[in-house]
Formats: sequence, C-alpha cells, structure tokens
Amino acid sequence: MSRSHWLDHDWELVHEGPQSPALHMALDEVMVDEVSAGRRAPTLRVWEWAGPAVVMGRFQSLRNEVDLEAAQRHGIDVVRRISGGGAMFIEPGNTITYSVFAPLSMVEGMNFEQAYAQMDAWVIAALGELGIQAWYQPLNDIASPAGKIAGAAQARRGKAVLHHVTMAYDIDADKMLEVLRIGREKLSDKGTTSAQKRVDPLRSQTGMTREAVIAALVESFRTRHGGLAAGGIREDELARAQRLVLEKFSNPEWTAIVP
Repeated sequence: MSRSHWLDHDWELVHEGPQSPALHMALDEVMVDEVSAGRRAPTLRVWEWAGPAVVMGRFQSLRNEVDLEAAQRHGIDVVRRISGGGAMFIEPGNTITYSVFAPLSMVEGMNFEQAYAQMDAWVIAALGELGIQAWYQPLNDIASPAGKIAGAAQARRGKAVLHHVTMAYDIDADKMLEVLRIGREKLSDKGTTSAQKRVDPLRSQTGMTREAVIAALVESFRTRHGGLAAGGIREDELARAQRLVLEKFSNPEWTAIVP
C-alpha cells in the first residue's frame, strides 16, 4: 500500500448537537469501523458535549487516574475510550473536541510519533492563523509558550485510523484537580496556579468565542484539504452506537477494565 495524502480523499464534516460522553465513545468506534469498511467517507467530526466527563485512555487505571467520589459529587460521567493516551477533563462550554477518521493509507509506514504529527499539522497551522505559536510535542500534545493547549489520542482499526483531540478552550483548574488524581500529583507542590499554566486555554490566548475558534479550525481543514462536504451520522450508525453504549461504554465492567 502506498501512502496517501489529505488531498487524495474527499472529506465529510459531521457536527451534531450535544451528545452524552458514552455516546461519543461509541460513535468513534462505529465511525472508524465504517471508514475502514469503505461505507463512510473520511470524516472530520466536531463534538458537542451534553455534560461534563472524564475520558480515560484505553489502558489507564481507573483508581489511579480518577477520584470517583469527586466525580460523582460534581455530576461528572467517567468513560473509557478505545484509544490510548491520558485522561481528559471535559466541561461542555470549556472544551473543543474533534475526531478525524482517515484511511490507514495516510499513516502507512509511519510510527505513532510521525502519525500524530501528520494528523495534527493542520491544527497547528490553524492555531498559528489565530495568533498562537503552537507546536506538536511528542507523543501526543499540542503545546504553546503559555502551556499545553490540547491532548491527542489515536487508534488503528482495520483499514482506518481514528485520531481525536481535546483542546482546552477554558478550564476550571480547581475542579480538574479534585477529579483527576494524576494532575494532583504533578502539581501538589506547585499549587493550582501551576495547573492553569500547564493547561493554557484557547480563550485567554485568542479572545474568541468557542464557536468562533471551532469555525476557524473547520475552515482551516476545508481550505488545506481540498474541501469538506456537509454530512451527518446515519441512522444505522446511530443505532449501532446506541447499542454499544448499553453493551460497553456505559457498562461499569468496561470503565473498570483496568481497575
């Protein structure tokens, strides 16, 4: 298989209304499998969150990463995705999340570091156009002089690759430190101000609304990659995802598969 490029494919945009954290996990699994099977065009999906969440990586320990009592106290869903990487703290108005479902040929012969850089290049360029000096920081961060902006994760399934990114538009650092144990350990000797430096929100760097940042990112993708047709989630995809929510992504056994 020879390596393909962004312009070799016809891309589709999916940007639906708010959905539950568990349904987002399920949609990523369904849609990457649909691209792999050739039933869906390569797709950029922008997420809208129906509620707050902690999204754990596939291989993370639940008890090591998350203070479940604090999560319950704040009404935060704890879910586990199918890709690796670290835990993400999500609040609907404070977070920008998207998934790219691409043919595996786009990362043909690449190691993970190269594949992350390939999938994040358009975002870094878009941030530059918004006045943010951003760079890819191996293995899976997008960073700026003021701090980390985003974390990425990736999974290869069949003939497709799923690459998803969570960006901090704004952040409640106090709440994040209550819920994420790992953040506490890294920052316990430095205090909360350090958390705000470590994760520097796009709001403070751009002065733009969340919606305006999303629009700029989508437009950057469209102009760089030869277009972006309007699309949506098909009924059969949604039905499969809803089944997966019940069977897997809202099932405590999956959430605690690494206890």
